[in-house]
Amino acid sequence: MFTNTRHSYVAACVLAITFAFLLASAFASIGSARADEAPPLFIPRWLGAQYTFIDQHQGTVRSPYAGALSLRAQGDTARSHTFGAYFGVALPAHLAYYFDVEMFRGAGVSGATGLGGLTNGDVIRAGVSGLGRGAYVARRYLQWSLPLGGESESAERGQDRLPGTQATQRLELKLGKMAVNDDFDHNRYANSTRTQFMNWDLFNATSWDFAADTRGYTDGLMLSWVNPSWTLRYGVYRMPYEANGQRLDSSLRHARGEQWQLSLHPHPDGWVLRLLAFRNVARMGRYHDAIAQALASGQAPDVHADDRPGRRKFGWVLNGELPLADDGDTGLFARVGRNDGRTESFAFTEVDRTVSSGLQLSGGHWGRPTDRLALGLAINALSRPHRAYLELGGAGFVLGDGALNYAHEEIA
Repeated sequence: MFTNTRHSYVAACVLAITFAFLLASAFASIGSARADEAPPLFIPRWLGAQYTFIDQHQGTVRSPYAGALSLRAQGDTARSHTFGAYFGVALPAHLAYYFDVEMFRGAGVSGATGLGGLTNGDVIRAGVSGLGRGAYVARRYLQWSLPLGGESESAERGQDRLPGTQATQRLELKLGKMAVNDDFDHNRYANSTRTQFMNWDLFNATSWDFAADTRGYTDGLMLSWVNPSWTLRYGVYRMPYEANGQRLDSSLRHARGEQWQLSLHPHPDGWVLRLLAFRNVARMGRYHDAIAQALASGQAPDVHADDRPGRRKFGWVLNGELPLADDGDTGLFARVGRNDGRTESFAFTEVDRTVSSGLQLSGGHWGRPTDRLALGLAINALSRPHRAYLELGGAGFVLGDGALNYAHEEIA
């Protein structure tokens, strides 16, 4: 519909704003319901819309070496635009259906390569080259909630959340197309690319290679047991057929991403600790095997050529948040994550070890209580096989500079 020119970007912005205004007008009578009112059955509700514009500039880089996936030595400027509209329908028997539509335009600096902790969190929605820049369905899933106790709490309207009340102790099930990080590795202070940190390291643990197509979505099943002081979750999802691929493997028996997460939250406004473990089964390559083949043939290693079905990757993430003051708007956060580093980075980004932490400060301290100021720090590392693979000239889908002595990646 649009080409990548300044005028067409303006047209896209006007279209998004107009579309959101029309939706707001059409659903005004429904969307104005109080959060404690039960939503009417079978009537689609507009839960929100968003437009996000990110303009980033990368300075020049002294680059005596260069590869296809290096940061561009001459620097780069890139703009990205995302549009989204989010809907939900309340159904009988504690069921609800959610349907989200999104569109991505633009790109990240250096083609969103050259770093494990990429600088623009929205480019995960770009998709592979040639995928198209039109609107696409991001989520379409059915959710079922079974109350287990008499106590309840209010649920405010939000993206993929109908307003009303929900039991504080309940079983939940989600089935359909969704994002794995909709339900796992949450953090109050570092979770959103659009209202918090844009860097990939600071909205999820980069060592967590969660199942997803190139736009960040997949099909799967999520089960959770929610209690006032703890929550246990399990999810199983379709893996991509190849690294960073849009095509998903058709069989959960042969390829799947599994997540287990225990969240401890003993006080409603207190500290939270989450322990996440994951296992991927997919058609992946092994770095050691790719290196051995390269040494035998005298060619640069190619882990993608070593792809075999049934390969496995394991990992874990420890994720914590600590409110300090201002009703939780001032607080600390931290994540530590690791995967085995033996098989190729497959779906999220190319990081095998990560640690991140930071602080959020409420704007109430300077008379603007809805403002927030935050600082985040992250350090990423690669496993020994992954480093050796890159040093021999191998490449993944975001890293591949050539024969370097690879060191930690440090981000602030």
